Amino acid sequence: MGDLITPERTGQPHVLKHVQVREYVRSLIQDAEPGSPAPSERELVQHFGVARMTVRQALDALVTEGLLERVPGRGTFVARAKIDVQVRLSSYTEEMGRRGMKPSSRTLLARMESAGPGVARALEIAEGDKVVHWQRIRLADGVPMCIEDAYLADSIVPGFLEAPLPESLYAELARRNLLPTWGEDSVDADRARAEEADMLGIEKGASVLRIARRAFASNIAVEVSRSTFRADRYTLWVPLCRPNAPVSRAH
Repeated sequence: MGDLITPERTGQPHVLKHVQVREYVRSLIQDAEPGSPAPSERELVQHFGVARMTVRQALDALVTEGLLERVPGRGTFVARAKIDVQVRLSSYTEEMGRRGMKPSSRTLLARMESAGPGVARALEIAEGDKVVHWQRIRLADGVPMCIEDAYLADSIVPGFLEAPLPESLYAELARRNLLPTWGEDSVDADRARAEEADMLGIEKGASVLRIARRAFASNIAVEVSRSTFRADRYTLWVPLCRPNAPVSRAH
């Protein structure tokens, strides 16, 4: 049982102290800019005259709600809005457009390589066959969101590197009548390596989502990609249903 504030002070019986602290902080951060510092635990302990554990419980609740975020070694801040990543076969450009954000990319490399064992197996080609390797930083409203490495068999997209690189890979595949119609994703949680953290503007060791994708146009493996998303700006959204039951979405 948490500490109680007396009815005389609140006008309501049995108001838990951590609830009062939580709602007080909520009111302070309601219109605050993302990244703004939240009140410190020490300030809140002094202001309310409560135990540090009571304050921590209140802040934990706001972190769980996604309103605050903790940065190790720095403190607690007003959380930045997250973009939900829905597991469905669509391009990054389409996903950002759907959310009303302006997508853009910065190419890090675009070159012809020899397919290694993993890429060859995924693209269903022979090891050593030529593949296009296109690495980009993907941005939304100018903010780095992920690092993407895409691999395409040169035999499937001949001349890909000879023309200016497209704004959207899937738009280019559609132009070639190779728009993916189905695929498979594999998702892992990990920590950002130093080079990744620098490119994404996050701390080394910060949480990231790694998504490996194989996309097919009919029975042709047209794309293999490995993307590293910054977890502080993305939420993976997965619709679920029981077998043979329709998916219902409520908004």
